Amino acid sequence: MTTDYLHKLHAVFGHSEFRPHQEEIISLLVSGGDALVIMPTGGGKSLCYQLPALLRDGVGIVVSPLIALMHDQVMALRQLGVRAEYLNSSLDADEARRVEQALNAGELDLLYVAPERLMTERFLAQLDRARVALFAIDEAHCVSQWGHDFRPEYVQLSVLHERFPAIPRIALTATADAPTRAEIAQRLQLDNARHFITGFDRPNICYQVRLDARGSREQLLRFIQEKHAGEAGIVYCLSRKRVDEVTEWLCSQGLTALAYHAGLNADTRRNTQQRFLAEDGVIVVATIAFGMGIDKPDVRFVAHLNLPKSLEAYYQETGRAGRDGLPADAWMRYGLGDAILLRQMLENSDADEIHKRVERKKLDAMLAYGELTSCRRQSLLRYFGDVMPAPCGNCDNCLQPPQTWDATTDAQKALSCVHRTGQRFGVNYLIDVLLGKDNERVKTFGHDTISTFGIGKNLRMDEWRAVFRQLVARGYLLTDHDNFGGLKLTEACRPLLRGEENLHIAKQVAPAKRSKAARNHAVPANDDPLFAALRNVRRQIAQQQGVPPYVVFHDSTLTAMAAMRPQTLDEFAELPGVGDRKLQNYGDAFLQVLRDDQY
Repeated sequence: MTTDYLHKLHAVFGHSEFRPHQEEIISLLVSGGDALVIMPTGGGKSLCYQLPALLRDGVGIVVSPLIALMHDQVMALRQLGVRAEYLNSSLDADEARRVEQALNAGELDLLYVAPERLMTERFLAQLDRARVALFAIDEAHCVSQWGHDFRPEYVQLSVLHERFPAIPRIALTATADAPTRAEIAQRLQLDNARHFITGFDRPNICYQVRLDARGSREQLLRFIQEKHAGEAGIVYCLSRKRVDEVTEWLCSQGLTALAYHAGLNADTRRNTQQRFLAEDGVIVVATIAFGMGIDKPDVRFVAHLNLPKSLEAYYQETGRAGRDGLPADAWMRYGLGDAILLRQMLENSDADEIHKRVERKKLDAMLAYGELTSCRRQSLLRYFGDVMPAPCGNCDNCLQPPQTWDATTDAQKALSCVHRTGQRFGVNYLIDVLLGKDNERVKTFGHDTISTFGIGKNLRMDEWRAVFRQLVARGYLLTDHDNFGGLKLTEACRPLLRGEENLHIAKQVAPAKRSKAARNHAVPANDDPLFAALRNVRRQIAQQQGVPPYVVFHDSTLTAMAAMRPQTLDEFAELPGVGDRKLQNYGDAFLQVLRDDQY
């Protein structure tokens, strides 16, 4: 059976081996089992349901909230010879009828459906009559009310288990911590599903963060010019006004920059999205409204000019860079004013107090990440319950350690205060105790008499907040969401309490240079003659077919072409991403360039 899987993998998708856990997940679905898959962006989630849908009888039904992603994936699948369609609000009545007829006739391998369409009784009745191979629920974190992208219609998807109990289901997402994973399984009734957590690491992304809002536009321009001239990227801003200002300024500096936010009309947003997908070197400046469902693999950088509201949002937004596995940058400049504004937006929202409390903790975790002096990747992975034993060597703090101040003694005071007060209070109360605040609440609990009362007057309140944020970020303290956000000690804090470890907090984060390993595997420079010629062939084919260039071949495939220089169709077939259909359609055109002696 494994041989059958590998043959299909290479014949259709052009890959010669599976990534971690893919084969296990595919085998489970083919045999009729259910799966919950947590896999980083660019880690190969789509293949986990696309290949089983081709191996099982019937059509794979893929539930997705993202119209742009449906369109991109269907285009890419058709290039591979897969019979794929989508049903969503972008189709007119005649187009929708054509797709439904193909479904009824058994002429589809994969059908992408918006959840609103799926949940209609009319469509469910159509599925009753169709032969369904499997159900795939993409972006499954949308089911979580504590997530960053909750969609109420996702909660209703439990009907799939109730109505089609014999059909295997797979739920997939790149962003889910332990509580969110439990909520996904419960709400979708995936009680017997196997969980596959392949890790959250994106080793090709270099994380760079600095608390420095002054001159951030000029810093951004210098970063783009020095590292990503002529390459695609996304710049995120907090407000529409900032988006417009930054877009205009980047254009004035000779860059191709386009704005994207909810204040622009639908045609303008659609045009921006299409240009970003179809053209090389386009930079989109956007609010967080942009990017969901954008499956562009060759985004070489994602920049933030403001602080995201949570690490979940930051991880998802930065994950839009380097989906092809080649080196990319996640670059951020922010000011403390961002945190103040985000807190105000949260407090003025209509959310209930429980929800606000959770969101405050998420913002604190985001701030702590920005202030880190240790490996950013280790901290980011730890937040999602993933473990990296050693520093990554590919973030700013690893590449160029920042200047710090020694907060070890103050951290010991903070940990002792958590212990002395019973491990059930939040940061504000603990700081009151450390500062010796003579208030009624402290007196009521009798904490004006404990040894840690008033021992922290050497630091200001904001400095104590930074200490506590770092203790949480580094895993010394744990936020107890089930107990009103109180802080609890972890086993990891013992060496720090005993003086066997030190804690240093950043004064200012320095800019970083790309690691040697990343440089060695970088995309060839745009002025490399062979690579430029290959991109030109790809662009011409894409224009003829009316598809984005990456649908023809990813940059990673062009990079392999330039390195391996195949001279025959058999050699060309060995390149990553070259399946039977693409070999037949494009092999000769690219070989003509590769055989040219001038390169």
